[in-house]
Amino acid sequence: MRGCEWTGGYYSIAACGPRNADCHGRARKGMLRHLSTKNPQAMKITDVITHQLSVKVDEPFTSSRGWMYTSKNALVVEIRTDSGITGWGDCYGPAAVARTIVDTLLKPSVIGKDPFDVEVIWEALYNKVKDYGLTGMTISGISGVDIALWDIIGKACGQPVHKLIGGSFRTRVQAYATGLYFKNMDRLTEEAVEEARGYVDQGFKAVKMKIGLGSIRKDIARVSAVRDAIGADVLLMVDANHCFNVPQAINIGRELEQLGVHWFEEPVSPEDIDGYVEVSRALDMAVAGGENDFAKFSFRHILERRAMDIIQPDVGWCGGLTELLKISALAEAHHALVVPHGSSVYSYHFVFTRHHSPFAEFLMMAPEADRVVPMFSPLLLDEPVPVNGRLRLSDAPGFGVRLNPQCELHRPYPR
Repeated sequence: MRGCEWTGGYYSIAACGPRNADCHGRARKGMLRHLSTKNPQAMKITDVITHQLSVKVDEPFTSSRGWMYTSKNALVVEIRTDSGITGWGDCYGPAAVARTIVDTLLKPSVIGKDPFDVEVIWEALYNKVKDYGLTGMTISGISGVDIALWDIIGKACGQPVHKLIGGSFRTRVQAYATGLYFKNMDRLTEEAVEEARGYVDQGFKAVKMKIGLGSIRKDIARVSAVRDAIGADVLLMVDANHCFNVPQAINIGRELEQLGVHWFEEPVSPEDIDGYVEVSRALDMAVAGGENDFAKFSFRHILERRAMDIIQPDVGWCGGLTELLKISALAEAHHALVVPHGSSVYSYHFVFTRHHSPFAEFLMMAPEADRVVPMFSPLLLDEPVPVNGRLRLSDAPGFGVRLNPQCELHRPYPR
């Protein structure tokens, strides 16, 4: 992948000239019109546009789930308003499915609404899918819409999202590097050691690696080698991607504890709440999970059972920022930590504003551990990346990122 060339079967970004130069002027005028007490005309949503991304990865990889990741796919939701302000959001999960849901099911209920009415819009969309879509891709679609609405609100108010949701508890947040997938099956341990050392050399004080090779002995040997390579002062977390049953998870968990593993992520299948309870009770180290759960209703059951010590909702999957804030309140009431799964800048604003959210996940996108690459590069500019393992946020309005003006969006399918 070079420069702004991002191509795939469904969507491509190609180099082009600068975008319309007067867009910022129109947005500013629209903001002033919306906020003016002399003209209380409400801002209205005029269009919802989906952009499906697909890009081949430089080096295919896999996890315990077994399939090879040969491409990276995402759905970006663009919401336009009559004021000239545009918001951008992201849906987690299969992009083609999310696109269909947003375009055919959610969009008609959003057009004409005031983007400041995020609660009203969220409830309308959720009630629209309640009979058949309480979890899964319908909630992912709502998430992308909701994130874009918060981006619009921030831009209209001239404030970063973290100011809108309570303000930052800290100026910097510790990021942990997520990587160490399974790539070269003949060098699984060697490549994991090299990659982990690379992250530590870049200043990361916390690293998360994958386990689930089908052999507990091989998993433990690989984790042990990484622990020896990075030393005892660097936090080490493991992610099983829910590949174990309860006895297996407890068995390997006890050995992981001896290696000083900080948390054990997704030890068992996400729907097995009873299994999570058993594993959590049997182990002394923290048990994490929840990236595959949706909305406050799912997390209510998890937290009431104290099935997890750390919950990991994904803002692009759990219902958007509006719902993440409610999930966070439930977690705080149950004395659980919240460490959101992925989603880059869209979750960072949340992490900075919550005292019970001590880490931000940073997905390492470079094929080698030699540099830090923004998750949404090259589509977005100004996306924050860790420096010496710590993140800072700007005070730019909204989520603080913007579409790369050198990139043209192409939609090969009719609207």
